[in-house]
Amino acid sequence: MSWAQPVRIPADVDQEDRIVGGFTARQVAILGGTAGLLYAAYMLLGEHVPLMAYGVGALPMALTGILLAIGRRDGVSLDRYVLSALRHQRSAKALVSESGNIPPAPAWIAARPVPRLAPLRLPARGVADDGLIDLGPDGVAAVAEVSTVNFALRTPDEQDALVSSFGRWLNSLSGPVQILIRAAPVDLSETINNLVDSAGALPHSALKAAAHEHAAFLTGLSARHDLLRRQVLLVVREPCAGAGGRDAASARALRRLEEAARLLSGCGLTVRPLDAPATRALLASCFGPADPPLPTDQLATPDEVITTGEHR
Repeated sequence: MSWAQPVRIPADVDQEDRIVGGFTARQVAILGGTAGLLYAAYMLLGEHVPLMAYGVGALPMALTGILLAIGRRDGVSLDRYVLSALRHQRSAKALVSESGNIPPAPAWIAARPVPRLAPLRLPARGVADDGLIDLGPDGVAAVAEVSTVNFALRTPDEQDALVSSFGRWLNSLSGPVQILIRAAPVDLSETINNLVDSAGALPHSALKAAAHEHAAFLTGLSARHDLLRRQVLLVVREPCAGAGGRDAASARALRRLEEAARLLSGCGLTVRPLDAPATRALLASCFGPADPPLPTDQLATPDEVITTGEHR
């Protein structure tokens, strides 16, 4: 009985295939295009320009082609890096939350140089009252926060049970799902204030002193270190295609979260779907992780005019 020769899978599955002399198709195209341009230039100018002068002029072009083909920066090929830099240079830097035509600037602003404006296009169009994220043509997404378990402290039998329960949930998936582990900053100011406020109601002076000492310890800890907490998020997405459109997609997304909560409970995990305020706070923290959360009563709607010191 003969066995097929095993195939070695590279560690980087996204690595491009090398087709000629250790070069990828992209590198061959760049080098071949550069060589073709140099040959065409030689055929046009060879009879009119000395060979030495042509070589001096062609050397920068040849070096540029070689660098674009084999050069890399921050893990990105140099040709893609240059194209991204050119697109960034030509793109508008001032983005506004306007989906249609951007109105012209007022007269009192137009007197000064105004940068070119462009609409800010984000994947999320908004957050519904039930906490679902509207992704526009891509459907809807539901987000839930998941607790964690200490896998290393479990016995081998318990670890096998956890893996089996998690595998059953993976086998039950019927659509796209994302498991996101993020580090979120921790604000201890509310805890410290509650500790100081409740210290006065303690029956013994030693307890009051201990409460104030612990509050001082937490204050110093927050001042010396950037406190972070690990947050595990489960995101499910449902397209709007089919009968029912967005309402049906929303119902399917919520039902998938309920199924995940039921199946992952066998692993000792708690799945808590995020409501609308929590989802908005999560999206806002993703744009500014280091910024403190803003009170919801101080946020203006997109169509409100914001004046100095207040919004109305």
